Amino acid sequence: MNSEQQYIDLYKQARDIIFQHSAKVMNDVRDEAFSHFCKQEFPTKKVERYKYTDIAPLFAPDYGLNLKRLDIKVNPYDVFRCDVPNLSSSLYFVVNDQFYTTTLPKVELPEGMMVTSLKQAAILHPELVARHYGKIAPSAHDAVTALNTMLAQDGLFVYVPRNTRANRTVQVINILKSEVSMMVNRRVLIVLEEGAEVKLLFCDHSADDHDFLTTQVTEAYVADNASLELYCMEETHARNNRVSNVYVSQQANSRVQHHVITLHNGITRNMLNLTLQGEGAECQCNGCVIADKQQHVDNNTLIDHQAAHCTSHELYKYVLSQSATGAFAGRVLVREGAQKTVSEERNQNLCTTREARMYTQPVLEIYADDVKCSHGSTVGQLNDAALFYMRQRGISEKEAMLLLESAFINEVVDQITLEPLRDRLRYLVEKRFRGELSKCEGCKLCK
Repeated sequence: MNSEQQYIDLYKQARDIIFQHSAKVMNDVRDEAFSHFCKQEFPTKKVERYKYTDIAPLFAPDYGLNLKRLDIKVNPYDVFRCDVPNLSSSLYFVVNDQFYTTTLPKVELPEGMMVTSLKQAAILHPELVARHYGKIAPSAHDAVTALNTMLAQDGLFVYVPRNTRANRTVQVINILKSEVSMMVNRRVLIVLEEGAEVKLLFCDHSADDHDFLTTQVTEAYVADNASLELYCMEETHARNNRVSNVYVSQQANSRVQHHVITLHNGITRNMLNLTLQGEGAECQCNGCVIADKQQHVDNNTLIDHQAAHCTSHELYKYVLSQSATGAFAGRVLVREGAQKTVSEERNQNLCTTREARMYTQPVLEIYADDVKCSHGSTVGQLNDAALFYMRQRGISEKEAMLLLESAFINEVVDQITLEPLRDRLRYLVEKRFRGELSKCEGCKLCK
């Protein structure tokens, strides 16, 4: 049996159960997604956007799925702390793919703003969710997105109404917890109306030492003059496979920051599709990866300039050691009519061992004649002269390497405008290079 057939059979057999335990708005697009999935195969390395990650083997095992939405016996507020000192945040949890509602933060959100279960939002506000759900995540063109759309039953819904500013950062902890190997299909829908502002911090963690496969599809709509800061940090374990597809639609004069940080993982494949649809839109897309052992991290981005006077800046950095593998493929597309575009794309990488491998492919595709665009990539090793200089001044080789690696990665960390998170990440990066970062401090789940 191929990897696709088991999911086709599963959907046919469990369709009624999936529908029963979700919402009509999500169910309305399932059969179409299933039809698209049946016509596709999981992408192989022959598919350009997946050329560095073999997806099909990730989906081959027979994972468990919680289709009947059984309660998971855990109160994350009692046992889990992902602390960012001095960060004033509203803290929410998603356990596997279920929004945790038993206990919610006592902090009041601005009037009209919602941070809630996607399923519940689709039931209580069907017209609002239906206007956006599944509209920019094309199941016809991506098998992983199609699979997620046909199986996802819940997730996260963030809504910020017109001219509303969220004073507190919204922090969402995604916890993987199971007593057996588990597949999780999580959906995230973010809607910012005109002039809205919000900062979102997503942290992914594994609470159990089992095999996990996570698919996550995020759709973010950023209206005129709105501002979204989206930080995604992964600290899971070597038995976690994660496939994340993020779709962002920006309108005129909107601002988006998207930061993805991978500190611990097994196999990770992140895809970002960001479309600048209105004039004057700006985006900043950054990523940093620290990987060792057999870890694999693949970041694939598409920044689509469709309107004039838009700006994009992109910086991804990797530090790879032992037998880790990294990949970055970034495409900047400037369409005809997108004059006065300013775009900069950089990918810089360190391989600290002979066994580490890095694949990089920055691409500019330009169909307008009045633009300012640049791109570049480097793959190298630590500077021998700098190491020698530090050794001559009494610094051990190990400490010198740590200082150089931290300085290299911190160029990305320094782009983060959320100061408490920036300071925390500097600390976590140093711990990661020292081999001390195995779990979040204060987390009782992992003990």
